[in-house]
Amino acid sequence: MEFRDKVVVITGASSGIGEASAIKFAKKGANIVLIGRRKEKLFEVEKKISEYNVSTIVCTCDVSQKLQVKEMSRKVEEKFGNIDVLVNNAGFAIYGKVIDLTIEQIESQMATNYFGMVYCIKNFLPKMVEQKSGHIVNVASVAASFGLPGIVSYCASKFAMLGFSEGLQHELKETGVRVTVVSPIMVRTNFFDHPSFDSMPKYSTTSLSADTVAKTIVKAANSSRLEIIVPSLVRGAVWAKHTFPYLINPILGSAFRKRFESSKKN
Repeated sequence: MEFRDKVVVITGASSGIGEASAIKFAKKGANIVLIGRRKEKLFEVEKKISEYNVSTIVCTCDVSQKLQVKEMSRKVEEKFGNIDVLVNNAGFAIYGKVIDLTIEQIESQMATNYFGMVYCIKNFLPKMVEQKSGHIVNVASVAASFGLPGIVSYCASKFAMLGFSEGLQHELKETGVRVTVVSPIMVRTNFFDHPSFDSMPKYSTTSLSADTVAKTIVKAANSSRLEIIVPSLVRGAVWAKHTFPYLINPILGSAFRKRFESSKKN
């Protein structure tokens, strides 16, 4: 689709990948709905994209709260009538072993990363189906394909996101609505600002910029593919893991356990 005058809804839009995506879509003439919990940050992003002369709306909303999502979607529909692209980007992780995390910490990650996506889709999908067009872009992670120690709860939420998206894609066949998952490796954003990450290195030499992932999100909004892995060469590792799990899983598990234990000692 051409994005000029289209309506793009982005969750987690106050910084990082969400902010970069908002700028990319605005440059292409799309009207932007900025969703997040930090109103001041959202207004800063709105100011940045104002130079592109597009319509914007700031919605303070915690996507883990279904009533807030319902109210947010009502406001968006009142202003624009319909939406063309939904980018489910809001998400976070808490670093630590399952035995050390509280149930509430595990639940909170699933609430935002997975159910936040579900709530947004449930509120915006009927309008997309009615208009027979639209694209849902769910921002997952390579962790949607690898269960890794230290971020088990986060991996579970992204596994769930990928599975939900795959099933939904089948359900939406011939409706005119598409679903694409964007799964990047480590990204240099404030994702690692949570105190639980204080004892571990923040970024690897292969980590991506938010801008790189945002470019892929824009591409995904015009793609017929279920999943786009960033960078593409990592798709080989995902293929190997699914094809030879008995070889790959022990290697990955050992490597990440060593890193996890090392970070706890520092």
